[in-house]
Amino acid sequence: MTVLAWSLGLVIAALGVVHIAWAFVGPRGDVSSFVPERDGAPLFRPGRGASLGVALLLLTAAALVLQKGGVLPLLGPAPVVVLGNWTVATVFTARAIGEFHYLGFFKRVRDTRFAFWDTRLFSPLCLALGIGTAIIASR
Repeated sequence: MTVLAWSLGLVIAALGVVHIAWAFVGPRGDVSSFVPERDGAPLFRPGRGASLGVALLLLTAAALVLQKGGVLPLLGPAPVVVLGNWTVATVFTARAIGEFHYLGFFKRVRDTRFAFWDTRLFSPLCLALGIGTAIIASR
């Protein structure tokens, strides 16, 4: 269980660090791999605040997983840590399923660079993180 907690925590924290970097220097190169698009234009342009907000949520998620996995000491009441882990598992799993149009396994728009990477990397990673966190939360 410790190896799973470490693995999940490190991956989620790394995603948080990537979002911090994006907040200050922006993604390098063509952003179409990272943001869904419609008619060749990004659906949204995340600003510094949004990127830092996502980074904070990801780093909090990593801390919750590491706490429940016994890697870090509990920084709050055990029921809150358990609920936090179930929330993280639900959010990652929901992201993998998607909103049925631009992202997730069940998206309809599949002919963009983002859709390519979403199908092959982003959604499978989110599903793995969701399942792994659910395993940690259930222990």
